[in-house]
Amino acid sequence: MRPVLDPSDVHRLKHRGAVDADGHVLEDAGLWEHYIEARHRDRALKMKRDENGLEYLEIGGRPSKRTRRGYPATLGRMGQKDLEAFTPHPDKTYAANMPYGACDPAERLELLDAEGLEAAGALSDARHPVGGRTGRRRAEPGLLPRLQPLDRRFLPHVRRPAHPDRASVARRSGGGLRSSSGARVKDGCRGAFVVPFTWSHRAHGDPAHDAVFAKAVELDVPIAIHPAFEPFELRSPRFENGHRLSLLASVTAGEGVRQAFTTFYDFATFDRFPKLKLVLLECGAGWIGYWLDRLDGVATATHLGARAPLKLRPSDYFRRQVWISGDPDERTLPAMMATYGADRFFWASDYPHPDHTGDYLQALEAMADAVPAPARAGLLGGNVRRAFNF
Repeated sequence: MRPVLDPSDVHRLKHRGAVDADGHVLEDAGLWEHYIEARHRDRALKMKRDENGLEYLEIGGRPSKRTRRGYPATLGRMGQKDLEAFTPHPDKTYAANMPYGACDPAERLELLDAEGLEAAGALSDARHPVGGRTGRRRAEPGLLPRLQPLDRRFLPHVRRPAHPDRASVARRSGGGLRSSSGARVKDGCRGAFVVPFTWSHRAHGDPAHDAVFAKAVELDVPIAIHPAFEPFELRSPRFENGHRLSLLASVTAGEGVRQAFTTFYDFATFDRFPKLKLVLLECGAGWIGYWLDRLDGVATATHLGARAPLKLRPSDYFRRQVWISGDPDERTLPAMMATYGADRFFWASDYPHPDHTGDYLQALEAMADAVPAPARAGLLGGNVRRAFNF
C-alpha cells in the first residue's frame, strides 16, 4: 500500500522562498526495461528476487556484486534510525518502502507544498543507475552507452506532469552532455551532474573533457559533481574492511567530490572556461574553508604553484564560478558564507536517502537564523535559483 501524506505530520518551514538543491528521484523499478531500446532489453538492469525472496539488482543477466541482497528496500529510509528497519526481509521491497514523493511527481509537489518549499532539484538517484551498483568494472561492450541515457529520457517525464519551475535537474554522465543536450535543456533540465570518478581515470578538470565544458557554457547550464557508489578499486586500502566502518565511511563519502573539484585547479580549467559554472553537491560545505586557504597558500607562495600556473588565486575562481551545498545541520556554514561569498552557498536535504537526517527543515531554520538577514534569502533559495537559472 502506498503511503498517504498527512500535512499535519510534516514540519512546515517558517521561511519563504526555500529551494532544496539536492533532492532525489527513486526511479521506478521498471525504468530500464521500459525506456531502453528493445534490442537491449534482455541485458537491462532489473530488480529480481533470490531464492529467499530478497530483492537484488541484475545487469546483463548477472547479479550485482556491489550491493547485498535486500539492499534496494533501504534507499528511501530517511529518518529511520532503528537498525531493524534495514534488516533484509522479503516483505521489505524497493517499491513498498518508497516514501511519499520519492518517485511520483504529483506526490512530490504535494510534499513540497506541505513543507513550505517552492522547488526542489530532482536528481536521478546517483547511486542507482548502471555502473553505480553493479560492482563490475565495465558493462558489456556497447551496453553501458545504451543504459546511461535512460535517465535523460526518464527525468523529463518526471518533470512534465509537475509545475515546470519546481523540479528540474538532469543526470548526465561522461561525455553524454554533448549528445541531445539541447533537447534535454528545452525539456526543462536545468543542469547536469557527474560522479566523482571516470572509467578512463582522466581527472575531471583534464582538457580531455573540454568538449563537455564547452557545451555546458554554450547551454548556460552548470555541471555538478555528486557522490556515487564507486568501483571497488577506488576504495582506500588504509584499513581492513574500512568501508564497513560506518562513521568513517559517512564523513569520507564526499571525498571524491573534493578531489574531482581540485583537479579543476591543477588543469587550470577555470582559466580555459571563465564562464563555466560548477556545483559541488552532497559533500558538505564546512571543509571548503580549509581547502581554499590551503590552495591559495600553495598556489601563491610555494614552488607547487608553478606546476599549476593560475591567473587568479583558487579562492577567486570559487567566488566567481563555483557553488556548494551544505547540510542543514552544518553549524560552520554561516562562517564560510561570510568568508568566501554569501552568494556561493545553499542547502540540500538529500531526500529520501537514509544517510542524512530526516529533520532537515528544523535544522535549516536554525541555520538560516544564524545567517545575517541580507544573506538569508540567498542561502534558502536565491543562490540555487541563480546557479541553475530557475
